[in-house]
Amino acid sequence: MKTFNTIFALIITTVLWGQNQRFVYEYRFISDSTQKNEVTSEIMLLDIAKKGSKFYSHKKSIADSIHQDRIKKQTRDFTGIDYGQVSFVVEKSYPEYNVTFYNNLDMNKYKVSDNRKLEWRILSEKEKIGEFSTQKAVCHFAGRVWTAWFTPNIPIQDGPYKFNGLPGIIIKLEDKTKSHSFVLKEVKKLRPDQEWVSDSEKKVFGSIISIDEEKYKKQFIDSRENPTKGMRQMMSGSTKMIMVDESGKQLDIEKILRDKDRAAKENNAKDNNLLELDLLK
Repeated sequence: MKTFNTIFALIITTVLWGQNQRFVYEYRFISDSTQKNEVTSEIMLLDIAKKGSKFYSHKKSIADSIHQDRIKKQTRDFTGIDYGQVSFVVEKSYPEYNVTFYNNLDMNKYKVSDNRKLEWRILSEKEKIGEFSTQKAVCHFAGRVWTAWFTPNIPIQDGPYKFNGLPGIIIKLEDKTKSHSFVLKEVKKLRPDQEWVSDSEKKVFGSIISIDEEKYKKQFIDSRENPTKGMRQMMSGSTKMIMVDESGKQLDIEKILRDKDRAAKENNAKDNNLLELDLLK
């Protein structure tokens, strides 16, 4: 009877947690490895439904809604919108936990299929984090060594970013250098009408380009080396583009592109401590 009760309790728990839930994480990261005191913080949401999960920036989600609302009102004024510091979106489909990564590079949006498997080593060490009893696990991923603390009390094999595969939701995740960390702050129940919508179903300017992880890496490196490539390609078309200032004076487009290129490369030089460190190798 004890065994039956245990199994029954596990089934009930799994069903309850399998409904629409939102796991709120704080993502803290250091963008520039030479400025370790400059830590950025962003609230990230892991929305879980029967079909899978979606991990995205709360601030960017609000900004996208404001942006779309202004488009519907036919206004071109997009000033004052705070898009936050995290642009990527990660979706996982259940039960296979296939990972799809969305991000913007240059002037294109990419849908990236990432089939890399996480090989976790579960350790005996345990720790109390907030209200959760957790257990330690480690893995190598994307050029970093990661430590995760998961709780079997929430039997969902998911977690922040692309991380999954442990016998319980990840409560805390941190890389060995302590420059990237995710900590669960809150769990919310979502209404049925709040089930997440895939980024592939959202309206975007232009088409979404589907590629695999290796091709994305090449595209990522190219975008850092040639940050204005997309703008130059757009302007090299048959339609000549002219830019003017508020007084109507024609601007030097080539100078504008050179300035943008230089500024982007300066920013990229400071953005040298990526979450996926092997993108730079």
